[in-house]
Amino acid sequence: MEYQGTVVRPEDSIRVFFNRVYGWMAGGLALTSVVAWFVGINAAIQQVIFGNTFVFILLIITEFGLVIGLSSAINRMSPQTAGVLFLTYSAVNGLTLSSIFMVYSESSIAMAFVASAGTFLAMSLIGSGTHMDLSKVGNIALFGLFAIIGMSVINLFLNSSGFDFLISIIGIIVFLGLTAWDTQKLRAIALNLDPTGDNPITMAGGNPQAEKVAVLGALTLYLDLINLFLFILRFFGGRQRD
Repeated sequence: MEYQGTVVRPEDSIRVFFNRVYGWMAGGLALTSVVAWFVGINAAIQQVIFGNTFVFILLIITEFGLVIGLSSAINRMSPQTAGVLFLTYSAVNGLTLSSIFMVYSESSIAMAFVASAGTFLAMSLIGSGTHMDLSKVGNIALFGLFAIIGMSVINLFLNSSGFDFLISIIGIIVFLGLTAWDTQKLRAIALNLDPTGDNPITMAGGNPQAEKVAVLGALTLYLDLINLFLFILRFFGGRQRD
C-alpha cells in the first residue's frame, strides 16, 4: 500500500495513534505531578483542601464529573475541548493526590512511581504486542476491581492492616491486567480508525475523531497507571512518614 508515494503498513497507523495517546498521557501525568508537588509543599493550600470537608468532596465530585463527561460526550466534543477536559481532570487529580505527601516520604513516593511506571510500561508493551486475546484477563480484572471495592468497604469496619495489605496486592494485580487489556483494546481501535491500512492515521487536523479517541485512550491508561501507583505506594506503606 502506498500513501503519497510511501509504502505504509497498518503498524504505522498504530504507532502514530499510540504516540498521541502516550503524548496526552505524559502531559496529564506531568501536570498532575506538578500540581500535587506544589500543593504538597504548601501547608496553607493543604489546609484549604483537606481542612474543609466540603472542598475535598467537591473536588472528588468534579473528578468523577469530568471523567463521566469526557467518556460519555466525547463524540459531541471537538478535539480541543476533549484535551482541555482531560488536562483539567489531571490538574484536579493533582490537588487530591497531594495528600500522599502528608502521609508518605518523598523517597517512598519516588520509589513507588518508578516501580509503577516500569511495570505499567511492561504490561502496556505486552498488551500492544501479544496476539493472545486478553478479554478474559480484562474480565477477571474487572471482577477483581469490584472485589477490591467490597473489601475496602469491609475494612472500614475491620481496620485490619493485614486486610489492607491483601487489598494492595490484589489492586496491583488488577491494574496490571487492566493495563494490558486496555492497551490491546486501543490497538484494535487504532486499526478500526484506519480499517483499510491505506494511510497512517492523520492526527493533525485530518482525523479529528482519531485525536478525540487518543485523548480518551490517554485518560484510560492514565487512570490505570495512577491506580497502580497508589496500590504500589500502599504496598510500601511501611515507609510512611513518622
